[in-house]
Amino acid sequence: MNPLLPLAVLLAASFLWGLAWLPLKALERLGISGVALTFIACGAAAALLVPRLVRERASWRVEKRWLLAIALLGGYANLAFTVAIIYGEVVRVMVLFYLLPVWGVLGGKLFLGERLDAARLAAVGLALSGAFLVLGGLRAFDAPIAWTDVLAITCGLTYASNNLAFRAHQQIPVASKTAAMLIGATILAAVLLAAGVQPWHTVSAGGWLAAIGYGLAWLLLATLGTQFGVTHMEAGRASVIIILELVTAVASALWIGGERMSVTEMVGGALILTAAVIEARRVS
Repeated sequence: MNPLLPLAVLLAASFLWGLAWLPLKALERLGISGVALTFIACGAAAALLVPRLVRERASWRVEKRWLLAIALLGGYANLAFTVAIIYGEVVRVMVLFYLLPVWGVLGGKLFLGERLDAARLAAVGLALSGAFLVLGGLRAFDAPIAWTDVLAITCGLTYASNNLAFRAHQQIPVASKTAAMLIGATILAAVLLAAGVQPWHTVSAGGWLAAIGYGLAWLLLATLGTQFGVTHMEAGRASVIIILELVTAVASALWIGGERMSVTEMVGGALILTAAVIEARRVS
């Protein structure tokens, strides 16, 4: 394999994730709620991978409990990411999502017995300080944080937990893990729709096609591209490249989306970005 291929694929996937807010917000303007969009897009992407999941059942049958955990954790992460991006400020959601170093470090220590050194403690401290500033500093105690902020933070937590499950059970094929994540998101969205958490508005034929197209041409490619890249690259190098997702999302939201950041939020975002780089380089 050409050594540049994983690099190119991971770069492309990171840019797709960083720009995902563009199609997501456009689809919401067509009248498709965030939960309904998750159901349609993830369902379409999952449908393509179900045959592969069935063919690989001999590889994951013994580990089916962990595949279920991946479905729950990765499914919630996909659902929370979609809804938070659609209804929240892109910059704020992405910065809070990138508290990943905190969850990755703590989870790695608790569940995988990974070493907790000075660099990792510094990354956790920087990330938490950055989140405090992004949430408004001392003003964060004046009122409850927004529900989209909660989704962004819990999305990062469950995504980091999902990554730990990926790393701890590498005998499960990547395609099966990806299928489980997408199926989990589809089922969770279906449950929320049935419970009336968000209404199922009448979706036009064009809306259905657009949502399915996003699932197949954007979501599935970005997910598989990320997994392919991290599987065939050194962990530290891959982690640094994935950080481009945050940079792409913030830059595009400020430039194209017309969003603004206060000085406090900028400092907080810089601290979280620094923490992500420290953690990524540590595993190089």
